[in-house]
Amino acid sequence: MSKYTAIVLAGGSGKRMGQDTPKQYLPLAGKPLLYYPLRAFEQSKVDEIVLVVAAGDEEYCRREFVERYHLKKVTAIVAGGAERYDSVYNGLLQASGDYVLVHDGARAFITEEIIHATMDKVEKCHACVVAVPLKDTVKEVNGEGIVQGTPDRSKLWTVQTPQAFLREKLLSSYNIIRSREMTDITDDAMIVERAGNGPVEVVLGSYENIKITTPEDLLYGEAILAHRMADSKTL
Repeated sequence: MSKYTAIVLAGGSGKRMGQDTPKQYLPLAGKPLLYYPLRAFEQSKVDEIVLVVAAGDEEYCRREFVERYHLKKVTAIVAGGAERYDSVYNGLLQASGDYVLVHDGARAFITEEIIHATMDKVEKCHACVVAVPLKDTVKEVNGEGIVQGTPDRSKLWTVQTPQAFLREKLLSSYNIIRSREMTDITDDAMIVERAGNGPVEVVLGSYENIKITTPEDLLYGEAILAHRMADSKTL
């Protein structure tokens, strides 16, 4: 039976939040933001969680998250790197699963349903990303602010996390790409694509699966949680 590792990235500084406290530790409905995705993976069918944090935060996260909330699936807490892809690589080296699900710790509203749909999909295709169809019209604009074109919206999706891969596929892709220039890499699917290890398939996500980045996102997040709590009374 296949084993699954969730790699949860929580090493960001949250500069766009405009606060000294990293965004993953900010309170959301009385609990730290990072609690919510960790809780979702803890209650899911994944076998283990590797938590990647800012260097120096390892013991803080062990005490304030793993011990405080009794997270039994967290098997490792590791320091991240200078860039997101460095952090993912560090997490990969600690993962023991056949498959890995890489998730942004700032996406607090991931659900068990999406996690399980991603697990089902990756067993079939070995590389997939959670995403939703784009709602808005997008314009391509040059450096002078002049519209150059309008892409076909029906072919555009907004990518979220988790992004899931056969571990060996993602690790080999990283080993290929790490020897090259990586300054424009924005997600793990790009690593796999550029290494020639695709294709990457899509799993339908949720418009609630937002990434908390700015203060306005926190307000929206509070509304999402209030709606969910009214429905389930379990959070």
